[in-house]
Amino acid sequence: MADISDDLIMMERSAEEERAKLAGLDGEEHAAQWRRWYDASVTFQAAVTAYARETGQARHEVEQAVKKAVRHADEDSAG
Repeated sequence: MADISDDLIMMERSAEEERAKLAGLDGEEHAAQWRRWYDASVTFQAAVTAYARETGQARHEVEQAVKKAVRHADEDSAG
């Protein structure tokens, strides 16, 4: 498993929170929220790329590790 930073986890969690807010929206509200989700996702993806490059880790492994950590934390807090 790739080493990951807390900053990456926070960015992915933020992107997922923005995605979840899309539920039930339509029209301009949906478009505005979609943009917030998209911007958070782009920020996360760029950070993953930079982190992988800086640490010499495989990018896809970093991304998978972050997503797994976020998903696992969400499951722990739900149970």
